[in-house]
Amino acid sequence: MASLELTEYERKRLENIRRNEEMMNAFKINSKAAELSAATKRQRMGSKSYKVSPEKKPKTGSPVIIRRSLRTRGIPPDAKGLGEGFVEPPNGGIPPDAKGLGDGFVEPSNGTPKPKRLYRPSPCVLGPISMSDAFRGKGTDRVLIDLVLDVAKRQQLSVQHKAEDHVLGKGEAVEDEKDLLKFASVKGEVDRDKVMEDEKDMLESASIKEEFDIDNSLMHEKYLVKGGCKSEPLDWPVKVEKCEIESGLDLGSLVLKPENVARVVPGRIMLVRFFPCNDARMIVTGNKFGNVGFWNVDSQRKNAIYLYHPHTGPISGIAFRQSCLSKIVTSCYDGFVRLMDAEKEVFDLIYSSDDGIFSLSQRPNDLTSLYLGKGRGGLSVWDERIGKPSSEWILHENRINTIDFNSQNPNIVATGSTDGMACIWDLRSLNAHNPRAVKMESHKRSVHSAYFSPSGSSLATTSIDDTVSILGGPNFEDTSRIYHNNQTGRWISTFRGIWGWDDSYIFIGNMKRGIDVISPVERRVVKTLQSPHMTAIPCRFDAHPYQVGTLAGATAGGQVYLWTSV
Repeated sequence: MASLELTEYERKRLENIRRNEEMMNAFKINSKAAELSAATKRQRMGSKSYKVSPEKKPKTGSPVIIRRSLRTRGIPPDAKGLGEGFVEPPNGGIPPDAKGLGDGFVEPSNGTPKPKRLYRPSPCVLGPISMSDAFRGKGTDRVLIDLVLDVAKRQQLSVQHKAEDHVLGKGEAVEDEKDLLKFASVKGEVDRDKVMEDEKDMLESASIKEEFDIDNSLMHEKYLVKGGCKSEPLDWPVKVEKCEIESGLDLGSLVLKPENVARVVPGRIMLVRFFPCNDARMIVTGNKFGNVGFWNVDSQRKNAIYLYHPHTGPISGIAFRQSCLSKIVTSCYDGFVRLMDAEKEVFDLIYSSDDGIFSLSQRPNDLTSLYLGKGRGGLSVWDERIGKPSSEWILHENRINTIDFNSQNPNIVATGSTDGMACIWDLRSLNAHNPRAVKMESHKRSVHSAYFSPSGSSLATTSIDDTVSILGGPNFEDTSRIYHNNQTGRWISTFRGIWGWDDSYIFIGNMKRGIDVISPVERRVVKTLQSPHMTAIPCRFDAHPYQVGTLAGATAGGQVYLWTSV
């Protein structure tokens, strides 16, 4: 093959390369570069550097003290190191307001409350707490204790007279199931053979030493007309005849007076309850800090609010002992259940759990048990006689927010859960390993309440999916859903719709500082209660069990608004 002929440019390029190589060889540049590179490499390999550790200091004579906190050592906190000016406050670290809830705040001239001393939270006490130690208000709580004891005594005497009249045939039918449940306070001279045949429960009375049993069938011999329906003891399935509901309450007569507004506890209210008596109006509330507040509405005293701090977390339940009103049960997210005994003046610890307790209820015909919703969907029955749970079930996938019993059949219970389910259960057929609900109502989001109507013929559920569901008809087969804005946000307690004094209305909070009244028949909001005195959003409610038209609404700021009928 003939060699290719080079161009003029390529020949000139090759000539320049040859001339440069001759010049570099003449100056011995390549050899010098190779020697320099080899020398540098040898020097780098021979001079490897290592980190020089500092010289160790000689040990001193005094040992080194490692500080450990009181918490890691299992010691309760104390006030050491806080300075001479520190004074242990009487309110356990929860700053009260300037309206009679304690002396921890002083009201400056500009109206902004400022603390005058340092507060720190109280530790969790695994035992009884005296009411004086738990008291966080001004002055003394002697007035409240005497009032509770007096109401309990009058209630027992009233039930005793009704029971004697019932046994001797001198009275009419008992008008309320709670009175029948407190039937145990009858004097010893009453012929017990005429009262019952089967022994069921033993009831205690603080003022009367005699005890006797209650026949379960006698408890349910009541004929109450609620919402136009006669309520009788029924078995499951609950078949309720359809009837016309006519309410005797005029919604236009409900008013909010300025003297019926008070800040009962600091912070967000989780629960509000009326003291179940017909001759006094007293409200009991529980907040997210573990406080329990009492407001004597009928008191003429300036400071009619009494604040206690028996728990360390949000209050999840408040229940009044059916046999003795001087004993009040409270439960908390911290897993503690305490019994406030006004006679002993103590908050006694009756049950503790490693799981949080998120709901509390009492079965109408069971005076010795408490029903607790704890942990992730668990329902536990705590028995006072043995001092521990007697039965436990896992009913939901998430926590149970409310527990409510049917007034017609106490064996039927409804639960509302964060898993989005509202279920009706029959306690007689609950399997410990595979419990099955007799009725289920599914929501898209959490169900924060499921309450039976006063007659027991309907069930109302409230969910964050912006619906209020009403189940009625035979075996609760008829379902209707009503749209309602339930988006309360982060800083307000979730809405929980409650029934009024009959099956006519459901009361629920309104985001525009009002109370919506829902009619189950019309399936819509028929009225919104508003007042210039209600300056916050009411989120939790309770209807007075004896006074029709008396409704309490609580807010996230600790205020309670008491609506009354004129």
